[in-house]
Amino acid sequence: MGIKILQQSKSQKQKAEAYVFFAKAANMGNLKAMEKMADALLFGNFGMQNITAAIQLYESLAKEGSYKAQNALGFLSSYGIGMEYNQAKALIYYTFGSAGGSMMSQMILGYRYLSGINVLQNCEVALNHYKKVADYIADKLEKSESIPVEKVRLTEKPENLSSNSEILDWDIYQYYKFLAERGDVQIQVSLGQLHLIGRKGLDQDYYKALYYFLKAAKAGSANAMAFIGKMYLEGNAAAPQNNATAFKYFSMAASKGNAIGLHGLGLLYFYGKGVPVNYAEALKYFQKAAEKGWPNAQFQLGFMYYSGSGVWKDYKLAFKYFYLAHQSGQPLAIYYLAEMYATGTGVLRSCRTAVEKRLKFLKKRRCIQWHFSYGIELPFKDIHLARRLYDMAAQTSPDAHIPVFFALMKLETVHLLQDILFFKFTMCWKWMKLDNTLGPYWDLFVIGLIVAVLIFLLRNRYG
Repeated sequence: MGIKILQQSKSQKQKAEAYVFFAKAANMGNLKAMEKMADALLFGNFGMQNITAAIQLYESLAKEGSYKAQNALGFLSSYGIGMEYNQAKALIYYTFGSAGGSMMSQMILGYRYLSGINVLQNCEVALNHYKKVADYIADKLEKSESIPVEKVRLTEKPENLSSNSEILDWDIYQYYKFLAERGDVQIQVSLGQLHLIGRKGLDQDYYKALYYFLKAAKAGSANAMAFIGKMYLEGNAAAPQNNATAFKYFSMAASKGNAIGLHGLGLLYFYGKGVPVNYAEALKYFQKAAEKGWPNAQFQLGFMYYSGSGVWKDYKLAFKYFYLAHQSGQPLAIYYLAEMYATGTGVLRSCRTAVEKRLKFLKKRRCIQWHFSYGIELPFKDIHLARRLYDMAAQTSPDAHIPVFFALMKLETVHLLQDILFFKFTMCWKWMKLDNTLGPYWDLFVIGLIVAVLIFLLRNRYG
């Protein structure tokens, strides 16, 4: 229940409600809920950071075989956060975490062996750890997409609609909507793309996407025709999967020389979707799309030559096309390049280059919190570190004494509340909105409290 609410939540209030359910489930011994609660206590979600409580939870979970707990304990041990600084222990935790299936632990071990952090530097061991993560992600990527290509690649950059913001302002959206209704084909295609994948604050809406693509296609936009073909090929609520319709729109786009349409026809012939499998036709369309610089088509050509699908295996040609596609960021092209460098297939073997390509692939898929993996940045609040930094600020400048005093007042008050609510899950969520509610007004709150106390004392003395 908590996970469902969390996935559907759009506000802090809804997320808070999800954690109330997690707290209740954790009290009943549910391991998944305990993991969520431990993470919340560690990272200070909703202002409820309690590292000691988080560690106790993680240790209990680790005994039950939780690889997430093993990974977290490894991280805390490696930095001495809330527990003894012990790199040997951290390595053990990471090893158990990776054995249990933690991709994060695999990444961290890979980095440690690559850089020689508390272990003997060994590129081959690092490569092996990175391979497990890359294989896992590549497998998910291919299965989720049914065909090894990126589902959506924006050709007419919708960022042009609002280049200064990650969220499209409502009045600007209404303006572009007006232009689209007036017949601006490029705006129609761009709005269709935004609704197709849910970008810039717009919800994913297949019906609106199809609506704008159909208007643009009617006006002769080849890109719109290709995207309609793509929608019917993949299937969704607005455009149920239909290979015949996909073939129709891909053909319309391809007749105009559109790279996405040519690539789409190649896919239909390659996988036999709505037409008999025909590798010669697939190769022809992929080559035409690749000549126009379409990276997914370049990847498909590389894959055909790499796997010998309908053509003689040719690793040099495979390398050529994978390399071209990887320059545009095609993720699976990067993955296969890494494989070729790792095995010395069609290219001189290089462990270091293979590692670099695998890291690029993982970064491209955003499957790892990179700062967390490398230990560059602590992703949660550290009260003890905050105290030290506040003290240093006060010592550096006399002007900092007063703001530091108020900041420390807030810090100690929050810390006191956390200690009072130590490990009492259900009760703690009644307090968790306190920091979020007061937020930046803590200093005013403390000043008001001090003034009230002074007035009370003065009245008692002179009243």
